[in-house]
Amino acid sequence: MKIGVPKEIKNNESRVGMTPAGVFELIKNNHTVYVQQDAGFGSGFFDTDYAVVGAILVPTAAEVYANSDMIVKVKEPISEEYALIKENQIIFTYFHFASSEELTKAMIDSKSICIAYETVEETDGSLPLLTPMSEVAGRMAIQQGAKYLEKPIKGRGVLLGGVPGVPPGKVLVLGAGIVGIQAAKMAAGLGAHVTILDINMKRLRYVNDVMPSHVVTEFSSEYNIRRHIKNHDLIIGAVLIPGAKAPKLITRDMLKEMHPGTVMVDVAVDQGGCFETTVATTHENPTYIIDDVVHYCVANMPGAVPYTSTLALTNVTLPYVLKLANLGWKVATDRYPDLGKGLNIVHGEIVYKELAETFNFSY
Repeated sequence: MKIGVPKEIKNNESRVGMTPAGVFELIKNNHTVYVQQDAGFGSGFFDTDYAVVGAILVPTAAEVYANSDMIVKVKEPISEEYALIKENQIIFTYFHFASSEELTKAMIDSKSICIAYETVEETDGSLPLLTPMSEVAGRMAIQQGAKYLEKPIKGRGVLLGGVPGVPPGKVLVLGAGIVGIQAAKMAAGLGAHVTILDINMKRLRYVNDVMPSHVVTEFSSEYNIRRHIKNHDLIIGAVLIPGAKAPKLITRDMLKEMHPGTVMVDVAVDQGGCFETTVATTHENPTYIIDDVVHYCVANMPGAVPYTSTLALTNVTLPYVLKLANLGWKVATDRYPDLGKGLNIVHGEIVYKELAETFNFSY
């Protein structure tokens, strides 16, 4: 199979879909790999690294798409890339279709095979290709939240860990999935007081067992959310419904109940966000303020730490890329049901139920 790795062109996205080690494995399996020049530069991988293992380097994304049976990316194609995608071409990347009807329609029109990292699902319900980026994003949410709590950046002026004689900051985490647990772990490590809410009691019991005593679990309800937002300094939105839009857990009217300078970080922004006031931002302009509440809603948070993120992502995507390349998409998705769950759009037809329901499209 001919596999293409284009350079990511989304704002401030420095990750790359495949490392030189991944290219080496594909070539060892008798595949051909086209890599756009400088595609790995932002992640610390250079053209010479790819050339040494046998990749064919080409100057433009158009040449990568034109020569490839399968495209391996990090982020969803953006408008400049739509016309490059060919009928029957496999596109393997994070799509997050639920946040963009335009992207969904464009991929339907392309008649390509869209396999989304975020909906590849194991039998136990875990999402193996979303997990590493969720781990990065969860940890970064606290790192960024702590920064934007500083007064010069219009935050409340709270040091999350406090100091002797001064109580620590309070962090509210909505969702006890991968993002929520990693965020709670980082916040607890800084010494903050953490409250984590979820509707899944099994997850709350797990958190209760593994976290220190200053991480408190509570059942998630609108009543409890409204009660906690009044006295928490940093709020992390970490709710995910695979393939569908995130529920709006914090509404516009709730902002007036928060302390001025409260910081909200919406890690669910890729799936439409779990705050009513969420608008996707970039690393270039990461925040905005509504009712004196600082919103951080960067849609590709792991892109700020591309070396770590690229290695973490490609560790888990490479085995699936090899299956697709070695077997072809039809056999691979039939033989491996977890990979089959990644199919979202095939030859212009939506084959992932939650996506069809999001936009009332045929399924």
